[in-house]
Parts: sequence; structure tokens; C-alpha cells
Amino acid sequence: MALSLAVSPCPNDTFVFHALVHGKVKGAPEIDLTFADVDVTNTAAEKGEFDLVKVSYAALPWLLDDYQLLPCGGALGRGCGPLVLTNGRTDLAGATVAVPGDRTTAYLLFRLWSAGNPPANIEIVPFHEIMPGVADGTYDAGLVIHEARFTYPRYNLTAIQDLGEWWEQDTGLPIPLGAILAKRGSVDPAQATEWIRRSVSMAWADPSASEEFVVANAQEMEPEVVKQHIDLYVNEFTLDLGDDGFAAADALLGRAAAAGITPAVKGLTL
Repeated sequence: MALSLAVSPCPNDTFVFHALVHGKVKGAPEIDLTFADVDVTNTAAEKGEFDLVKVSYAALPWLLDDYQLLPCGGALGRGCGPLVLTNGRTDLAGATVAVPGDRTTAYLLFRLWSAGNPPANIEIVPFHEIMPGVADGTYDAGLVIHEARFTYPRYNLTAIQDLGEWWEQDTGLPIPLGAILAKRGSVDPAQATEWIRRSVSMAWADPSASEEFVVANAQEMEPEVVKQHIDLYVNEFTLDLGDDGFAAADALLGRAAAAGITPAVKGLTL
């Protein structure tokens, strides 16, 4: 029986999961793949809709009763955090801010960062509409992720805060963005970990093998942006969270719980 997998169409996910999705990982089952933005997968996972699913670390407090965090396949790193963008203004006092989802790691980091000076209004906006909306004045500011790090200057926008830089300076830890979860009772987490690690290793060993699949789903990104995206988000933490990766997740969720933003969580490790 095929296992259902939901990830984003972003280059890091298609690069990482190419071998697994295309039956190239020995011993792995057939995969039924769904592409969806993380705000969609966060909600779908809460309903238990997928066996393996990419979600925001910020959504874990609502998901860990039914899912197990896997120590691989996700998106953590340094120098890869969300950006707060404006069209010239330098502060958020009284601002309307567009964010990509209310349970995204980006928004959680934004709430922790702006706690002393919150904006006037928050609007949930599809990711691809945020930068154009800030540029044309629909929103005073926008919270952006992923390839927007490389493309926001073309909208003549200004980054007033790099939330990853803020997080790293404050904690010394990498920023935990996206996590891979395995549904309890549906897939063995140790087996799934092995399959995903093999898929990552195969992607690194032969990057050209996944190129057509990555580009076909890259939402019109230029080849250089695709490469930058993969280089930034597919790193040592993709293969193994390790002590620093789990510490980062604990720190993020611990701070969120202490601030009353999310429920407390325990037992992140296998």
C-alpha cells in the first residue's frame, strides 16, 4: 500500500524527496505525493490526512499526539530566516502586516520578536501575494520566507528585520523552520527516517538526477534562485537534526509556550 506524503513544491523539498517519490530508495514503499503550501499541510496534519507530512515547527504543539517528529528531511539552518519587509517605512507602529499563516514558524518568530511593539493588524495572505501587496501599498509590511530572501529587491522593498539573524544572535542556535512528521500507527518512524536519509544522500550524490523534477515544480524560479534555495535549505540538519537541531526546536517551542502563544510540548525525540 502506498504511503501518502505531503510537502511543498519548493526546490528544497523536491530535491530532498525526489529519490523517495520516484521509487529509487531500496526497500521504501510506493509514495502517493501531494504538493501543498505549509499553511495547508499544517491544517491537514491536524486532521491526520497524511502518513508523512512537512509542517511548520510552530505547528508541532497541536500535532505531536498523532505524529512523531523525524530527525531528518526538514528545513533548519543558519542565515535562512524569515524577513520583515516594508516599502520604505522603518517601524511597524500601527501597521497592517501580511503573514503567510498563523501557525507558521515565520509568524511565531515574528510574534516573539515584536512582543514589545506589536503591529496594529495581522492579515493571513497567500505567500505569493505578500510582496506584490506590500509593494502596491495594500499592506504596510510583509513577512516572507524561502526564495523571497533572494527576490525581494526586485519589488523595491526593504528588509527591516531578518528574524533568523535575530534568533541566532539571541540563542546561538539554528532556526527551525519546517519539520517532517510521521503519523503514529501508520508508518514506522525509524524506517521512514532511513528512507528519507537515503533520499537526501542520493540527491547530494547526483544533483542532476532530480533537476527536471525540481525545475518543473519550482513555480517559475530562475535556475540561479533554485540553486541558491537548495544550497541554503538543504544542509547538515536535513540529514540529521543532531543535538543543535533538537535544541533549536526545544528553544523555539519552549519560548512560545512561556509566552502563552502555544501549548507546551514534550518528547520531540524518537
